Order: sequence, then C-alpha cells, then structure tokens
Amino acid sequence: MNPPHTSTADADNFWKFSARQQLATFTLPFVKIPHFEPADAAAPRRLTGDLPVATWSKAIFDVADPSCRQNPIAKSVYTAPMDYHNQQRSRVAPITLVTLGIFVAGLPNQLVGASPAGLVNAEYVFTKAPHPECHASTIVECPQGLVSAWFGGTYEKHPDVGIWVSRKIAGKWEAPREVQNGVQENQTRHPCWNPVLFQPMTGPLLLFYKVGPSPETWWGMLSTSTDGGKTWSPGKKLPAGILGPVKNKPVTLASGQVLCGSSTEHNRWRVHLESVMDPTGPFWHKTEPLVDNLRLSAIQPTILQGAGDSLQILCRSRAGTIVTSSSKDGGETWTELSPTTLPNPNSGLDAVTLADGRHLLVYNHTQEGRSPLNVAISEDGKTWQASFTLENTPGEYSYPAVIQSADGLVHITYTWKRLRVKHVVLDPKKLPLRPLDAFNKPG
Repeated sequence: MNPPHTSTADADNFWKFSARQQLATFTLPFVKIPHFEPADAAAPRRLTGDLPVATWSKAIFDVADPSCRQNPIAKSVYTAPMDYHNQQRSRVAPITLVTLGIFVAGLPNQLVGASPAGLVNAEYVFTKAPHPECHASTIVECPQGLVSAWFGGTYEKHPDVGIWVSRKIAGKWEAPREVQNGVQENQTRHPCWNPVLFQPMTGPLLLFYKVGPSPETWWGMLSTSTDGGKTWSPGKKLPAGILGPVKNKPVTLASGQVLCGSSTEHNRWRVHLESVMDPTGPFWHKTEPLVDNLRLSAIQPTILQGAGDSLQILCRSRAGTIVTSSSKDGGETWTELSPTTLPNPNSGLDAVTLADGRHLLVYNHTQEGRSPLNVAISEDGKTWQASFTLENTPGEYSYPAVIQSADGLVHITYTWKRLRVKHVVLDPKKLPLRPLDAFNKPG
C-alpha cells in the first residue's frame, strides 16, 4: 500500500534526488520528515512547506512493496495525513512519534534534507508542453543567459515533430515555443531531429538541426538568433554534404575554427568531423569517415580537448561500449576507432572538457536500456572515475547534453521518459570520485 498520489515506482524513486520528487520537510522534535504533495499526473509530488505536527502521527509499512527490498526498514516508511490513515484504519499499524523519530534518525541523508555531494539544482525545463513526446535536448549559455532546445511532437519520426526552445529568464524557464519545423516549399512536412545550440566567440547564437524522413536521409539546417534565443531566423540548408554537429555541441579550436562531431547512418554507421571558420558561411571542410576496421558502428561523437592540438572523441556505438579516436593535429587526421572500457547501450552521450583540464562525461553506464544515467570524470580521457548518478530507476533517461557555464558550474539536460527535459546543475569542484565499478553497486 502506498500513500495517496504515489505508486510503487514512485516509492522507489523516493530514494534519489530529482526535480520530480524534491524533498520538503516538516519538523518533529529533533528530526525532519520528507513530505510530498501532488503536482500533476506525470509528477505526482512537489515541494510543500512545513506542516503542523498535529496532523501527522502514523506511518505505513509494506515490506511486500518492491521498493522496500534494498532497505526493508527505511524504504518501507511513508508518511501521510491523518485523514488518510482514518480511511485505512484496518490496514495501518500506528506507531508513536517517539518511535517514528527513532526510524527517521536512521534514515539516509537524502531523507533529512541533505543533497548528494556536488548537486546544485535539479528541475524540469517544462512540466507541460503542447507535444506528447520530446527528445534530444541541447543547452547553451549565451550573453542573455541559458537556452535549451529539443525536438518534440507526437512521437520521434512523426512529420509533426519540430524544434522547441525555452530560455531561462530571471531564474525560470519560459514556456516552450516551437521555432522550426520541417515544412517544405511544396508543403510536404518532414520531422525535425537533434537540435544543437552553439554560441561562437563572436556572432549570433546558432541552432543546428536536421530535417528529413529518417536519419538515413536527413539533411543539415541552421538558424540564428541575435537576441539570445528570443527570435530566430528562418532555417536554411547547410552546404551539400554537410550535416553540422549531428548531436553534440561543437568546440572552438585555438585557430578559431569551429569543429563539429558528425556522422552518417546510410551505408553503415560512420563517424566524420566537419570544421568551419564561419558556420553561417559556405566554406566548410569535412574529413573522410574515420577508419572502423572492427566494425564498431559508431555515430554521434562528442569532442574532448587536450593540450595543444590534441583532441579526442567519444562515440555512441552498436558494439556495447563507448568508442573513441584521437587526433594530434587539431582534427585533421584521426586514429582508427577503438572500444573503451565504458559501456554503451547504443544511446547518445555527451562530454565537456572542464576549465581545470579534466573531462566530464554523461552517459548510460549499462549495455542495455537507457537507465541509469551517470556522470564520470577523467584526467586524461582514458581512465574514468564514477562521480554522480543522475537517474537509476526504471524508465528512459537519455541523450544528455552538457556544458560548463562561465561561473564554473556544469549544466546537464537530458530526456526524462520522453515526456520532459530535465536540467541538473552540478559543481564539479564538489563532485566525489570513486572507482568506476561503484556504478554497478546498488544504493
């Protein structure tokens, strides 16, 4: 039995911090108890204020609940208002406030107001949107603030899928707006795919995206904004054969060139790189597909920057692992693709080189499914340490995008069950570092 507005799945989620289930407390003598109230059908609980102690005096126990299996004492404790207990009198075992205090004193820090180390904030970019599904978010910091984009529509590949944008103004995300669609001159409409926001050192904010019936046949598009994402130019096709960044943000090299990780999905999955001095212009350069003798079938590279002209890419693959390649000449030539020791369930990932030189990777640490979603950190791009778990309950948590903002904080957006885009802010200086196999351990 779960309290009102919760389910077994929600009860399991109780143990991990997320915007969907943020903890609020009311005070008993010497202790704090988490309290939840409904927000909407998709996110049943929201923050509430302190409640009078007089309205609370009982707890519900249900060790048959699957969410109790890892911690049969603490995980079986739920609290609910007295009127609910009165309705369930025959099924509820009363306990005194003193006894409840003993239980709460032994609960994990997550339940008494403490946040996981390094976590600054977690929220949804939106809770309600005109589109039933969404996916493939991107985030950027521009002079006006944070901007996020994603594709949304009836479902992925449906012709009504467009590119949606939200800006964070005065600490709040604006309501989503559709800024691009796949309507052609002959009024045929194709789905839009994989937006990528990028703010060059100079010039307007850029929005790359793809249009076409499928990833095998799509083409690259570009729109620009001169007011921080408030308004956008009509989309225009990139030069023939150029897709632009296929999922992850470009990087700016010391030469001033913008380097984009790209890939194609026709005639096998193949990775290549594209570079340009002025992304709004016609003069793009494209490498040959990277050598893939092992047939790892990689796509969607993210770019790490090392010392001098050293670069590394990490890619999604069908091989069960993240795939990598490196360059020592600023991206002109690349080594053969090779597997890493990091798992990959054929799902998108993203990474960023931090201001302190370390690399931070967001990915699904599994070979099956799209949960959990994790953060790992590396000094050299080869040896990684477990740092943070964003999600680890059943569902799809995927296709992350990650940046480091000017204040040093890390911003991550990702698909939350295809229903929402979640935004998590981390302080990389406070993130713990553990052996990578810590991701494989429960709790």
